Amino acid sequence: MSDDVLSRNDVESLLKSLEGNASAVSAPTPASPVKSDSRKGAPKVRVLNYDFKRPERVGKEQMRALQSLHDGFSRNFGASLSAMLRSIIEVRLISVDQLTYSEFVYSLEIPTCFNLLKPLPLDGNWVLDISPSLLYPIIDRMLGGTVNNESIPKRPLSEIELRLAARITNVFLKELQNAWGNVADLDLQVERVESNPQLVQIVPPNEVVVMVSFELTMGAIRGTTNLCIPFNTIERVGSKLTSNSWIGYAAARTNNESVSKMSTRLDGSVADMVVTLARTSITTSELFGLEVGDIISTEKDIHHPLEVEIANRVKFLASAGAYKGRKAIKIEQIVGKS
Repeated sequence: MSDDVLSRNDVESLLKSLEGNASAVSAPTPASPVKSDSRKGAPKVRVLNYDFKRPERVGKEQMRALQSLHDGFSRNFGASLSAMLRSIIEVRLISVDQLTYSEFVYSLEIPTCFNLLKPLPLDGNWVLDISPSLLYPIIDRMLGGTVNNESIPKRPLSEIELRLAARITNVFLKELQNAWGNVADLDLQVERVESNPQLVQIVPPNEVVVMVSFELTMGAIRGTTNLCIPFNTIERVGSKLTSNSWIGYAAARTNNESVSKMSTRLDGSVADMVVTLARTSITTSELFGLEVGDIISTEKDIHHPLEVEIANRVKFLASAGAYKGRKAIKIEQIVGKS
């Protein structure tokens, strides 16, 4: 056994050699990022950030189905609301997004009309939020007032206003049930109405919900209505939320029941009827020279039928006469029917 002792220079050279070997071994690690070299034609690596607070639990196909379903619902809801208020209401689907319940709640104004819904036979609760900036002008319209946004009170709804707002909510829920008919046979009921959404906790704050936003326009008044659907309430019917689940909705709306309801609403409408005896042309000088007793001749025969116009369209052909001492016409033919 040798008794030679390593000098200081020998120890330093050995350490340097060990450091060089360690750096050579540790250089190609699996976790090192792959850099693309555009000169060599290497593919570029695209890195996307993932937010664990907002996991996308609802698939893209399901989101497209929900968007198409509620797009058809918005048109029918606008028509029903216009018929009830006897005023033109335009309802447009703004967006269908998935976010957490806490983000949805803190995006709402206070106070508001926060309706807690029970979507039987599904579990859990849904939420229907109606903006006060829209609800108060609608209530004024229902009470016979004019539509304006000059004075919108910043307070919760009174008992009378809640009853009037319930009529709007009932129309919304009825059309929503029809829209969801191909997915689930829902019986939507209002459990209670709150003014502060932050006091209502239907799911954990980080639970994923689908927020469906609508914009309602009534004259110069604009407001939003939000429908919050927690994903866990529709998870068991998620397989039915496909692109084919809503195709038959629009066609199913045109049935005998809907025709009967529309006819009932139109029965009381007033339409102007214009009967044209004859048509001719005269000069301006002849028009200014007309006096009482003058006779205007036309080329129309007395036996030819008269044209009956409704809303500037000829609908009937009739003959002139008298009935119970009053001038009258007798419908001879319906234009467009044989």
